[in-house]
Amino acid sequence: MLSDGASIRWCGLLSALIAIMSLAFPPSQSVAQSDPLPSWNEGPAKQSIVSFVAKVTKIGEPDFVPQERRIAVFDNDGTLWAEQPIYFQLAFAMDMIKSMAPSHPQWANEQPFKAVLDGDRKELAASGEKGLLDIVAATHAGMSTDAFNALVDGWLKTAKHPRFKRLYTELVYQPMLELLEYLRANGFKTFIVSGGGVEFMRCFAERAYGIPPEQVVGSSGVVKFELGADGKAQLIKEAKVAFIDDGPGKPVGINRFIGRRPIFAFGNSDGDQQMLEWTASGDDLQFMGLVHHTDAEREYAYDRDSRIGKLDKALDEATSKGWTVVDMKADWKTIFPPQKEVPR
Repeated sequence: MLSDGASIRWCGLLSALIAIMSLAFPPSQSVAQSDPLPSWNEGPAKQSIVSFVAKVTKIGEPDFVPQERRIAVFDNDGTLWAEQPIYFQLAFAMDMIKSMAPSHPQWANEQPFKAVLDGDRKELAASGEKGLLDIVAATHAGMSTDAFNALVDGWLKTAKHPRFKRLYTELVYQPMLELLEYLRANGFKTFIVSGGGVEFMRCFAERAYGIPPEQVVGSSGVVKFELGADGKAQLIKEAKVAFIDDGPGKPVGINRFIGRRPIFAFGNSDGDQQMLEWTASGDDLQFMGLVHHTDAEREYAYDRDSRIGKLDKALDEATSKGWTVVDMKADWKTIFPPQKEVPR
């Protein structure tokens, strides 16, 4: 135990050390140099995010939101990763159709399979939602969920985007990765709420975004439980749709699988409009955001006339209600993460 004199000298030394450190690392300088969103250009979009987070996380402020209510939801296609020229899950399904075609010779004369085999995107687009469901049913149904996950995982490790020549999982948006981390660092729980297949997204969401499988809400097919010949329990995918998590289905999915209304929501298309409206109707301070694809050089430029990720009515509502619209060309310094060098 220190004597009174030694205690006084120790306290004095400690105070002096703290004073020296405060001069070397002043708090204002530390905050000024720390930018949680370095890939975002300074402007209204970035400022609206930072301002919102500050308001809802500062204890004592009128807009403070307890941590358990800090729910943030994100669409996936076109919001967290690219979606042109076709949805990436559809690209997967098309590759599966091609690999399975030798066992299904009738597909050579049967739509939409003929369009896939012929590379006829116009005919494929004309088949609409029914055609997409037929393709998904043909490639996904009849196998166990474990087998499906293995197929998706293998495809994601090798398949590359036709324009960028990079793995699809490398075409995530760097600014949105930073936003996800920023929100989580401030006590938010981040979810994906997307029209894509829930099992497809769960194969990569944690690796790509840091979002675990249980925080992914998506469209789903019917699965049935059965015991295999070896007695092992498994879930088998059927050619039936159980839930479409798009448009008005998104608020329903949030209510069913999350159980709390979000205070932060980001999308990029009319399919996200109801999710943003549901968020905007809450009692806490809310943030609603849209990614507007305006950069044809670094990514793609599209909105009202696009078959993929159409942004029309939601853009009008965002403009009239003051939601945050992120102009990809103006607001993002970079689009995708740097490409990793391949070891020689």
